Amino acid sequence: MKRLLAAGIHRIFQICKCFRQAERGRLHLPEMTLLEWYRADSDYLDMMDECEALINSVARRNGSKEEILIYQGKEIKLTPPWPRISVNEAFEKWGSIPLDVALERGQFDEIMVEKIEPNLALTRPVFLYDYPASRAALARLEPPDLRYAERFELYIGGLEICNAFSELTDPVEQRKRFEYETEHRRKSGKPVYPMPEKFLTALGDMPAAAGNALGVDRLVMLFSNSKQIDDVVAFTPEEL
Repeated sequence: MKRLLAAGIHRIFQICKCFRQAERGRLHLPEMTLLEWYRADSDYLDMMDECEALINSVARRNGSKEEILIYQGKEIKLTPPWPRISVNEAFEKWGSIPLDVALERGQFDEIMVEKIEPNLALTRPVFLYDYPASRAALARLEPPDLRYAERFELYIGGLEICNAFSELTDPVEQRKRFEYETEHRRKSGKPVYPMPEKFLTALGDMPAAAGNALGVDRLVMLFSNSKQIDDVVAFTPEEL
C-alpha cells in the first residue's frame, strides 16, 4: 500500500485478513480482519481526528443518537475530542517502574498489559501516543525529542482498537531499522527475512503520510457488546 502512495495514489484503504502465529486468547485470533488506510499530506494527529469521526459515524449508523456506547455494562461517551495521554505519562501514572527502566529491563510489554491497559478508556476512548522509538519501527520520530515516535494506539472500553503513526519516508533510516531488526532476529535464533528492496526503493518517492490499522473484529465486539472475540467471527481456529 505504501508503494501505491509513492506511485501517486494519495488516499487508499483495504479490508483484508491478517495472520499472526500463535496468537490466541479472549481478544486474539491467529486470523483477524483489518481495516488499513493511508492518507498523504497528513500526520498522526490528523489520523486521531479521522478515528473520532469514523467511530462516531459507526455509532450513529448503529442507532446511537447521543454519542454514547454501552459496553459490558459501562457507558462510554464518544463525544470528541477524546483524551490523549503519552506513553511516558501513562507509565508515570500507572506503571510500577519508569518507562526508561521498563525498556532497559525488557518489561515494556508486560507493564503495558498488566498495569496500564486495564486503566485505559473505561468511560471515554483514549489515544495513547508518542511511543518509544524502539517500539515504532515504521514511524517517523518526533522532533525535537527523537526518543519518541509519532505513533498512537486507540483504546475504547479497555480494548485496543487500532495502531497508527506518521509514516517514516526516509529510505536510509528505514534500511538501518530493518538491518537492526534483522541482526536482532539472527542473534535470537529467529528466521531472518530478505530485505524489502522494492519497498525501500519506492520509499524515496513517498509523500508525507499517516497510516492506520484498525481491528474490525474488535470494533464489532464493541458495538455488539461481546466479551470475547470468538463471538463475532464465523469460525474460531478450533472449528476449522
